[in-house]
Amino acid sequence: MLEKYLPRIDFDSYEDFKKNYKVNCPDDFNFAYDIVDGWAKAEPEKKALVWCDDFGNERTFTFTDISKMSNQAANMFKAMGLKKGSVCMLILRRRWEYWICAVGLMKIGAIIVPGTLQLTKKDIAYRANAANIEAFVCVDDDYVIEQMELALPEAPCIKNVLGVNLQREGWLNLDEELSKYSDEFERPTGDDATKSTDIMQIYFTSGTTGMPKMVCHNYLHPLGHIVTAKYWQRVQENKLHMSVSDSGWAKFGWGKIYGQWICGAVIFAYDMVGKFHGDKLLNVIEKYKLTTFCAPPTMYRFMLQEDVAKYDLSSVQHWATAGEPLNPEVFNKWQEFTGKKIATGFGQTEGTVLIANFPWFEAKPGTLGKPSPIYDIKLMIDGKECVSGDEGEICICGVDKNPPVGLFVGYYKDKEKTEEALGSGIYNLKDVAWRDNEGYYWFVGRHDDVIKCSGYRIGPFEVESALIEHPAVVECAITAAPDPIRGQVVKATVVLAKGYEPSEALVKELQNHVKHATAPYKYPRIVEFVDELPKTLGGKIKRAEIRKADADAASDNK
Repeated sequence: MLEKYLPRIDFDSYEDFKKNYKVNCPDDFNFAYDIVDGWAKAEPEKKALVWCDDFGNERTFTFTDISKMSNQAANMFKAMGLKKGSVCMLILRRRWEYWICAVGLMKIGAIIVPGTLQLTKKDIAYRANAANIEAFVCVDDDYVIEQMELALPEAPCIKNVLGVNLQREGWLNLDEELSKYSDEFERPTGDDATKSTDIMQIYFTSGTTGMPKMVCHNYLHPLGHIVTAKYWQRVQENKLHMSVSDSGWAKFGWGKIYGQWICGAVIFAYDMVGKFHGDKLLNVIEKYKLTTFCAPPTMYRFMLQEDVAKYDLSSVQHWATAGEPLNPEVFNKWQEFTGKKIATGFGQTEGTVLIANFPWFEAKPGTLGKPSPIYDIKLMIDGKECVSGDEGEICICGVDKNPPVGLFVGYYKDKEKTEEALGSGIYNLKDVAWRDNEGYYWFVGRHDDVIKCSGYRIGPFEVESALIEHPAVVECAITAAPDPIRGQVVKATVVLAKGYEPSEALVKELQNHVKHATAPYKYPRIVEFVDELPKTLGGKIKRAEIRKADADAASDNK
């Protein structure tokens, strides 16, 4: 399948890779038809997905299975009134139904919006109204169902809600609905057919200010993930690859569907429920004899809390990580136990892997690697390119004249933000790094204040807005504080209103308040009470000063 899209697959060196890697981008490319149905026609018995959960359930799907079941999903969604350009949110954790529904939505040209299980009523209503979401498909989870039902009165655009194995008034049972429809679906033609420039997927992503932005990817986006899968994660055809990610996050697109299936790898999905346990994941890796594996650094940290040496992990030929900076100590310990290095990858929801450790050079602990060939990446400061050794903001150049395959195409229904981000021809990630004399990139920190905790991306504004709703809080600042396990945790620095005194009880009350006001993972694990916040002369909170004090304190305590 790769030969259809890559004129050249093998390269002699990183320099050769960077200079000569090219992607063929058909004007009518559609992942559902050209990859999923393509494999089903070429190799009907080819494995596509191996799925298991914590309760002993297990299923294996061929590409023929995915093709036929996604045809049923396409017919079902079409019967509901969804069509090309309609928007549907999938809140399905790691359920196998995600792959069926996502591919089915692509077949009718509808827009997929992934959603996490931790969205509150407010989150769901905001997303539904902002993107005009007409249908939701949800996992059978009490919290998700409750928040969904609370949001419905505030989001009249929602016409249908479907639940996995769910018998409940007002809901359609996904499994029963799918069974009603034919497993044949003709590829649309004419105005109903998709073009590569049509919007395929929207991710809601948090920033430092305002509500989440709607990042748009078109139908060429999966082709950008060939580099992600083949040259960074190094998946192998017909071998099991696992990326640890919930379907509500962009990392799922990075590691559990697009590039992997284009390369003909078998996706392995472990639908873990509840709190993460390192021993369970290690058991799964050993039992299923995975070949390639990718997870956030936090997962590696938790697994290292276990007796890694007692597990047979020898089947894994390549380890990878992304989502946050990888601590050198974790890199070195993992190599000590497995004999293999962890290859770091770096990027954003707005793109595919941007900088990574590729096969032609050694992974160095603490580095991001080197730039992907599909992006013209430069470090810039004040509009000028930096020399090696100097810190600068990571920028993608030439996005107006020759947009890189895989990069987002704008923010949904927001021309102003799109023009601001892409109009100049240079997309600034607002992340700071430096490049050494060998071409390796070293991450310094985020230009903005977005927090990455356990692989999650958390916007301070949302958490601050939630805290301010509590009568005890006059003002607050949300920052990242160092944590030995998670890398970073959310910290709230709070100025109390008159009549309130600091106490452990109040800390718990504020934490619970945030858990109910927004997604629970965003709550501050550390709450510090102060008389006043550090501010600039213009009145802006100096979050960098708070972060520095916490970093210094953590360093002194080592």
